[in-house]
Amino acid sequence: MADIIRPESMARITTPELAEAFIAEQVAAVREQVGDKKVLLALSGGVDSSVVAALLIKAIGKQLVCVHVNHGLMRKGESEQVIEVFGKELDANLIYVDATDRFLDLLAGETDPEKKRKIIGNEFIKVFDEEASKLEGIDFLAQGTIYPDILESHGVKAHHNVGGLPEDMKMELVEPVALLYKDEVRVVGDALGLPHTMVYRQPFPGPGLGVRCLGAITRDRLHALREADAILREEFENCGLAGKVWQYFVAVPDFKSVGVRDNKRYEGWPAIIRAVNTVDAMTATIEEIPYAVLHKITDRITHEVEGINRVVMDLTPKPIGTIEWE
Repeated sequence: MADIIRPESMARITTPELAEAFIAEQVAAVREQVGDKKVLLALSGGVDSSVVAALLIKAIGKQLVCVHVNHGLMRKGESEQVIEVFGKELDANLIYVDATDRFLDLLAGETDPEKKRKIIGNEFIKVFDEEASKLEGIDFLAQGTIYPDILESHGVKAHHNVGGLPEDMKMELVEPVALLYKDEVRVVGDALGLPHTMVYRQPFPGPGLGVRCLGAITRDRLHALREADAILREEFENCGLAGKVWQYFVAVPDFKSVGVRDNKRYEGWPAIIRAVNTVDAMTATIEEIPYAVLHKITDRITHEVEGINRVVMDLTPKPIGTIEWE
């Protein structure tokens, strides 16, 4: 793992030529580090892990074993997309693990955000250890750690890869994009030939919807969150905002308010919309969403999603608020 501060003199990867040079450099480094051994990768389908997967496939081919764990905290249709893109289109050595019940049972009743993150992160490693034990010659664990993760790993992002690994983990780390910012990772992804929709997919936290289903996670509220978030993403795509906004999502807190549905009192959760723009995730500004779009999203969520009766918008920049709520 890269544990040094990136020197200011290091050139930022902004062109295909610089990306190609970086890829060649990392392919050589990975081959030297790994040799003829196998590498296990947690493939979430997000930008970082996808770029790492493509880079490692280029470097070591079938020596890479991609494991996609469905922890029950994925966005709607996400696991299916990972299987389609990597399992079919890219012909990756892909193992799919449905661990939904395992994760949600462990998280039941837990309200502390950091404990939730640690439970999710540590259980991920256990799943990978179990998968590795079934395979021959797995000595390395690849991760999509990027530079902001390292900068924020001391307290702010204690849940992340750089802070969530158990001390007794048996595998050595491979982190080829650890000194890159998100925009650089995307340039590299383009150069590797990954689909545009994957390279420019918005960031998704390691704990997934676990940090957006605020407080103790329940299956009914998690389902409502997943459906509301899918509506937000669909409407942003329809109106052209998907390509303009760096990250947008819904969070659902663990309290209800009274509302009216079918002329009756109806208690439901609020859906909180968050839409921010940033370059490096260290700071973030609020994207101005047209009211017509917000009205349509609100109408759809409150009418189509069982359990939600209000829609509100978070207008807090970073700082003072973090991008995620938990």
